[in-house]
Amino acid sequence: MFTVIGCMLGGMATGFVLRRQNLSWIGKAITVLIWILLFLLGLEVGNNRQIIEGLATLGIEALIITLACLTGSCLLAWGLWRWLYKRKGGKA
Repeated sequence: MFTVIGCMLGGMATGFVLRRQNLSWIGKAITVLIWILLFLLGLEVGNNRQIIEGLATLGIEALIITLACLTGSCLLAWGLWRWLYKRKGGKA
């Protein structure tokens, strides 16, 4: 737990120091890292025999809950992006 907080505070301090630098590439780098982490998570799940064998027993309720959560997350992220975009006067 403290490691996560330390990393976050370290990132904030670094961002504060570099706030005057042009870091326009950082968004793309974060996106690539997220995709890599999702791929690695998929590898871990796919390699876990217990999870794969249990997929058939999850049922329709788990599928509905998963789809609802995914849809809600996407809609809220989109809404937040639109709100922030309008707040900045239409500048991305």
